[in-house]
Amino acid sequence: MFSQPAVDGERALADTLRPEVGPQALEHLLRAVQSGDLDVASALERLSGFPRRELGHTVLDTQRELRCGHPEVIFGAGKTPEELVDIARAVLEHHDRLLVTRARPEGAAAVCAALPRARHWPRSNCVTVEAEQRAPLEGDVLVVSAGTSDGAVAEEAAITARMHGARVEQLADVGVAGIHRLLAHVERLRAANVLVVVAGMEGALPSVVGGLVDRPLIAVPTSVGYGASFGGLAALLAMLNSCASGVTVVNIDNGFGAGCAAARINALAVNAARGQNASR
Repeated sequence: MFSQPAVDGERALADTLRPEVGPQALEHLLRAVQSGDLDVASALERLSGFPRRELGHTVLDTQRELRCGHPEVIFGAGKTPEELVDIARAVLEHHDRLLVTRARPEGAAAVCAALPRARHWPRSNCVTVEAEQRAPLEGDVLVVSAGTSDGAVAEEAAITARMHGARVEQLADVGVAGIHRLLAHVERLRAANVLVVVAGMEGALPSVVGGLVDRPLIAVPTSVGYGASFGGLAALLAMLNSCASGVTVVNIDNGFGAGCAAARINALAVNAARGQNASR
């Protein structure tokens, strides 16, 4: 956390200024300087490490939330437990929440031991720290997965979208081998702001869903399948060649990328609905 100003009169104000450097916090800080409630030296102290934080092994982008709307997400694969803990602590010194993806068990355990509020999601290998105070989740992102074996990638997408502010639901095990399972949920599919559709094997599910809805659809191929699936390449090519309109595709097993894109699309829908309501 940022150290507090030495002047007693500024301590109460500093307590109200959250340490992260997102748009609202930064505006609050600038207005405090403008009004004279906080001196320039104290404001500079609170902005130490902005726009980057040097950790020796890592250079943390502390300006990411200001530019992109969310803090930098930690890709856990290939990092040592010690590096993950260092980076996670640094993120939380500047922001109110944390998302780690693809954390190995030993790395996830180290982060959870160092940060009491951290939660490990073993299936998707994610680690999260939720904001203690945050705006309610909004909108409607629906993550649809073909089989239970696709659950890890689907969970990564759902967690990512939720950590980016979207209200998320999951619809699991509705693949085309038993298409009646999917058709039982057509109205739910059509109600979502955006859909993330996750499938391995031959990757047919996004084309089927894309033919049923008029919503943005992000297809995620998974590496689930037998030999000729080539580790998800068959599903990827099938989705890229979908005859359904409006299907976009991310990389194999990239639940994070799909969840991030879905949250941004959802935010546009939420803001558009808010504007329509305000004009009535």
